[in-house]
Amino acid sequence: MADNRSLFRMTFLNALLTLLLAAMLVWQVVMLPTGKGIDPLVEMRPQSADVELTSLEQSTIDIFRRVSPSVVHITTLVNARRSVFSFDNEQIEQGSGSGFLWDNQGHVVTNFHVIQNADAAQITLANHATYPGRLVGAYPDKDLAVLTIDAPPEELRQIALGTSRHLEVGQSVLAIGNPFGLDQTLTTGVVSAVGRQIRSVNNRTIRDVIQTDAAINPGNSGGPLLDSSGRLIGVNSSILSPSGAFAGVGFAIPIDEVNRVVTELIRHGKIVRPSFGVELAPDQWRRYLQAPGVLVLNVEEGSPAAKAGILPTRRAFDGEIELGDFIVSLDDQPINSTDDYLSALESKAAGDAVKVVVRRGRTEKTFQLQVHSGN
Repeated sequence: MADNRSLFRMTFLNALLTLLLAAMLVWQVVMLPTGKGIDPLVEMRPQSADVELTSLEQSTIDIFRRVSPSVVHITTLVNARRSVFSFDNEQIEQGSGSGFLWDNQGHVVTNFHVIQNADAAQITLANHATYPGRLVGAYPDKDLAVLTIDAPPEELRQIALGTSRHLEVGQSVLAIGNPFGLDQTLTTGVVSAVGRQIRSVNNRTIRDVIQTDAAINPGNSGGPLLDSSGRLIGVNSSILSPSGAFAGVGFAIPIDEVNRVVTELIRHGKIVRPSFGVELAPDQWRRYLQAPGVLVLNVEEGSPAAKAGILPTRRAFDGEIELGDFIVSLDDQPINSTDDYLSALESKAAGDAVKVVVRRGRTEKTFQLQVHSGN
């Protein structure tokens, strides 16, 4: 009899312990995660509707909303035959990039390499309206091009211009574009460096380039780089990456240079190079001769160089080649290549005076020449 009571007591205690453990498990699963006794199998957890934005976040949002209507998506097309048995052509997509509305007349600025080798271009605005783009002018030396579209004036919101002259390393920047063909995308970062140099598609040096860590990926090319006030300070152009994807180093052409080039392209359809009337020999000649400066091959008749007496390369009566003058500096800027020569003249306008130093034999001569508009 005692054994039966003892067995009953143990069974009762085991059952009670099981119930307590089950109650604790229910408490942990249901009560503790919600903190308010909500059964997750029946009800959704409550959400807070209030969002506290920092002043920096609100500023970034405001800039995107204000500037994004000025940013466009560019799709380039090429003509292709439908098949080898057909003479019918169709346009197929070649690539894509970004750009922005320069003014309210429909001019669109982008990189030259975005439209290079294209037969046509489609410009898609932020409201998804698409218009055919016509080429106004291009300047491969600076990787810039201007297109134009016929769109209603109310759809054309020109971008605000800043300046790149006083940029400081560390100041905030924002980039807007269409990477990988996606709709408008915003990235943020800082000015990582100024005064960089990159190579254009025709191997000319682009100077005073802005370096940034704001993410720039394929498709961002031609889009705007903005300062913290939402003003244009550069045109996103390229990245430095072994893989082809962004690796923290992007480059933008400075707005001070962009403004000069775009104005010329809209006005003339091309860049009118400043000159004083000389044609230079290829750089290989200078390297072969191991001489400083750039060799003058020809002098334009009646030009400032001809009037000043700068000598071209010519053949003497005995058949020997007589080398002309070697230009060694322009306005005290050393000249060691054609690229140096063209870059030194880029900031000049017709009528400007330039100090030209040439080496003639073993002596140097200095000329004051007036720049005129070349071809």
